[in-house]
Amino acid sequence: MQQSDFLHVVMPFKDKLFRLAKRLLVSKEEAEDATQEVLLKLWSKNKLMNSYNNVEAYAMMMTKNFCLDRLKSKQAGHLKLVHTNYEDNNISPQRQMEVGDSLAWIEKIMDDLPDQQKLVLQLRDVEQYEYEEISDLLEMKPGAVRVALSRARKTVREKLMQKHKHGIV
Repeated sequence: MQQSDFLHVVMPFKDKLFRLAKRLLVSKEEAEDATQEVLLKLWSKNKLMNSYNNVEAYAMMMTKNFCLDRLKSKQAGHLKLVHTNYEDNNISPQRQMEVGDSLAWIEKIMDDLPDQQKLVLQLRDVEQYEYEEISDLLEMKPGAVRVALSRARKTVREKLMQKHKHGIV
């Protein structure tokens, strides 16, 4: 595969790789490094690229595995999801504060979710992957993906309702 072909295939999902890495590693710099490493690994396998059924899914799995390995090497206790890719410059300062507060609460709630539920929620609701793709990426049965997603959504919904009802989480 030529460099131009490689770029044509990889560039459309490069940002997804970065967002997944950022959610797992938290640090922007660590996520950038992880994304670069995965892209280099993909390039080193460019001769095999045509044999992959879904290059994007393969790259996402590589990113997930790379980040988890990095976290294990640092003996991190848990994963952290940070949803910061939402930006709207046409809203009032008050609305910006409200959105920021809501995102902070969701981040806090998600910190308490089991790691598998965080990943499933990230891949399905943020990255909008199909259940089968998530199943392949996380090496889970499709039914288990649906159950994990349902439980994660239920927990987030209950905690948000509790916060709005009582003003606390």
